[in-house]
Amino acid sequence: MKQFLIVLLIALFSFSCSQQNWESSENGVIVYPTKANTVKAILIAPVDEEIIKVSASATKTFSDEESLVVQSEIKTVEFDVKDDGDFLLVSTSKTTVKVSKLSGEVQFYDEAGNLYLQEKANGGKNLEPIEVDGVKAYSMQQVFESSDNEALYGLGQHQADEMNYKGKNEELFQYNTKVSIPFIISTKNYGLLWDNYSLSRFGDPRPYGQMDQFKLYNKDGEANSLTATYIDNTETDHVFTVRNESTIDYENLETVENFPEGFDFNNAKITWEGQIEAPESGLYHFLLYYAGYTKIWIDGQLMADKWRTAWNPSVAKFQVEMEPGTKHDLKLEWFPDGGISYIGLKALSPVPAEQQDDISFYSEMGNQINYYFMKGESMDDVISRYRHLTGKAQVMPKWAMGFWQSRERYKTQDELENTLKEFRKRHIPIDNIVQDWSYWPVTEWGSHDFDAARFPNPEGMIDMVHENNARILISVWPKFYLGTEHYKEFDENGWMYKQAINDSIKDWIWPGYIGSFYDAYSADARKLFWKQINEKLYSKGIDAWWLDATEPDILSNASIEYRKKLMNPTSMGPSTQYFNAYALMNAKGIYEGQRQENPVDRVFILTRSGFAGMQRYGTTTWSGDIGTTWEDMKAQISAGINFSMSGLPYWTMDIGGFCVQKKFERAEEGSEDMKEWRELNTRWYQFGTFAPLFRVHGQYPYREIWNIAPESHPAYKSMLYYNKLRYRLMPYIYSLTGAVYHEDYTIMRGLAMDFSADKNVLNIGDQFMFGSSLLVCPVYEYEATSREVYFPESTGWYNLYSGEFIEGGQQLNVEAPYERMPLYVREGSILPAGPEIEYTDQKRDAPIDIYVYTGKDGSFTLYEDESTNYNYEEGKFSTIKFEYSEDQHKLTITDREGGFDGMIENRVFRIHKVSGENAIPFLSDKGLVETVKYNGNKVELYI
Repeated sequence: MKQFLIVLLIALFSFSCSQQNWESSENGVIVYPTKANTVKAILIAPVDEEIIKVSASATKTFSDEESLVVQSEIKTVEFDVKDDGDFLLVSTSKTTVKVSKLSGEVQFYDEAGNLYLQEKANGGKNLEPIEVDGVKAYSMQQVFESSDNEALYGLGQHQADEMNYKGKNEELFQYNTKVSIPFIISTKNYGLLWDNYSLSRFGDPRPYGQMDQFKLYNKDGEANSLTATYIDNTETDHVFTVRNESTIDYENLETVENFPEGFDFNNAKITWEGQIEAPESGLYHFLLYYAGYTKIWIDGQLMADKWRTAWNPSVAKFQVEMEPGTKHDLKLEWFPDGGISYIGLKALSPVPAEQQDDISFYSEMGNQINYYFMKGESMDDVISRYRHLTGKAQVMPKWAMGFWQSRERYKTQDELENTLKEFRKRHIPIDNIVQDWSYWPVTEWGSHDFDAARFPNPEGMIDMVHENNARILISVWPKFYLGTEHYKEFDENGWMYKQAINDSIKDWIWPGYIGSFYDAYSADARKLFWKQINEKLYSKGIDAWWLDATEPDILSNASIEYRKKLMNPTSMGPSTQYFNAYALMNAKGIYEGQRQENPVDRVFILTRSGFAGMQRYGTTTWSGDIGTTWEDMKAQISAGINFSMSGLPYWTMDIGGFCVQKKFERAEEGSEDMKEWRELNTRWYQFGTFAPLFRVHGQYPYREIWNIAPESHPAYKSMLYYNKLRYRLMPYIYSLTGAVYHEDYTIMRGLAMDFSADKNVLNIGDQFMFGSSLLVCPVYEYEATSREVYFPESTGWYNLYSGEFIEGGQQLNVEAPYERMPLYVREGSILPAGPEIEYTDQKRDAPIDIYVYTGKDGSFTLYEDESTNYNYEEGKFSTIKFEYSEDQHKLTITDREGGFDGMIENRVFRIHKVSGENAIPFLSDKGLVETVKYNGNKVELYI
């Protein structure tokens, strides 16, 4: 009996010990799951009341590598730990994390016990060893359950015109026109930041597979291939060759070598035809990679009709339900549109529907799984948590919120100066003019010198811009030609990527020059980069920076594998591990350098690539070298919304598209092509007025509005109207910019941000809110004079132009005449308007018109500061709140809060009332009810 008791006690003790498979410290709780497959330890670290860091390691230790994305000063907050049998509960005052001590599965709850998110059963984690350049690490995947009724947004800026990423797949890497940010936000009011810098995938972790995964039949019915017909002269339909092909994979400089030798692409047409048969049942996800004019049909149904310039491909996606035994007709018709071009067609085979709907992040290389869960009462709350983690977005200088004129490119000092003079002569509002690339001597890329033959007096040019009440932004690449002085400075310290040099890669500048990029992952290299541009450019008075090709695009259209070689190694490790974060590091160096050199003036950076955390470095990202097509214009709407919902509030695009179709280059006055060109630019300009930054740029034809159309033309009149409207709205726009910093606000807003309870808005990607008041509905079809608009429920809407009231919760076909884009004001809005001005700091003390759109209670906070410096960070700013009570018909202008040097102490507010019974156009005086002289003290009036 005694022996039995001893054995029992030993067993009980052993059992107890086996259950204590966790430990707690001030930095978090580590769980050592007993039944996880590839995970040995899981760290739960509450870094805020509603932000939880989760790490998973394939060993029982964790990497001490500092995050590039999350701010280093972020620490853990107080938390409680409770052992609940097979589970561990880690709780802050607002969040509870439930962790299985067996599988390591993690679940997230609020303080009331409501489940927000949970990892897939058994943890959903996988870590597989990988070794690159002698560095051992892991490929990894994390899978979460996704509820049936949620929508997902974010992931950066992509070009396939997708809005809601629920059930979708997106490959996350950086490329011209593609910006990948590993962050999603849910309509359930939570977000996930995947803290990894390597090539990643959201959704299906597999890469897209080649077409030979299908049973293929050529157009004669023979198995194992499709028929590829190569025509090298479309005027005579001369067939160069016909051959059988089992893949369509000509996506990069390596695979295009497989095209028929000697084939001339300049006047060509290639067609792939035949049938495909699926090996299994389910939904196949297709990815079409295209440049030139491309159409694809499945069973006679047109799935995509696209154009991109030959050197800058894009992607289209479509899905087809298929089953074994059924053949599907396939036809892919491709006009390369000159020169070597790129084409590809791939697919993902089906996965179970519930698996496709899961939330999954996969990454190629990292030391461990790191992700951050965050939640709030709203999607704005979630983005606020994100910025708490990754950094505040600054208040942009007021001039940056005005109009930006650019072209590719002003080739001389006279061209730039005369363009600005013409704006002022025509009284077209403008604040910013842009000097694009190649202002340097042709053999000295990276010198940051002006070519004296074309820019004889750069300091004088910059002074001229400033004297005309404008700012100048200049293109600065991280690229250096071999043998230049700046190249040598980097190279002697080991800070140049050398693969391009070793391989003697020449760029596209005739006759071709060898060069490469500097290693932005080195802190000292970043300091040198800043030193060089400071000495050569900032010292001359340059106001802002255009950081081009920051993917980095060392060689356009190289394969992913060769791109890794071209930027390898980085000072932090293999490029495979740090593939996606170059733009973040490059911007960091310039932001920190300028703030150290000049702590007063706000930094402004325009960059072609981006990553999580970029917002803390004074950056705006633009959508790259997009094409001059209606479908590209439409794709920018969802691209900009999702970028903004990725936590980065400042986004812009090349209004009109950058790369121009030949038909528009050659368009003659009176031709159909000229008519379309003008209409495309007009519609794009209307949309661009309501992007966070308002910016025109592109290749020839020139993009100044007088070069697009004469003054008497409807296109010119419409573009001038919207330019002036942007400036009239500056009190509203600059207040939104203030809210970006002070409230972590998002300017360009998916409808789900403000109307998540209305399930009809979840997939709408062609309308958005610009701030809280304006519903923007771009027109993106040629010759359209109307469009379908959905008016979100729970509120009414006013037509901005007429004041007409429309009930919410309905879809209507609304008028959209050539010169006007549908714009609506949300019921209960208070919309301020300033005077007509030609630059943002003109007429600072002029009266401000306040339009009150009645029907619901409303409020608006007017924000002002010193416009160009960082004193707002020290509390030097003012706010005036306007509050409207519908029940009392009372408008209250509250006491001014705060102040700053140069503040306008006494203001005039002209109050206008708009109601369902009194339709008043915006900027009309018909609804003027009172003029208020405001001295900073509270005013109440009944309207």
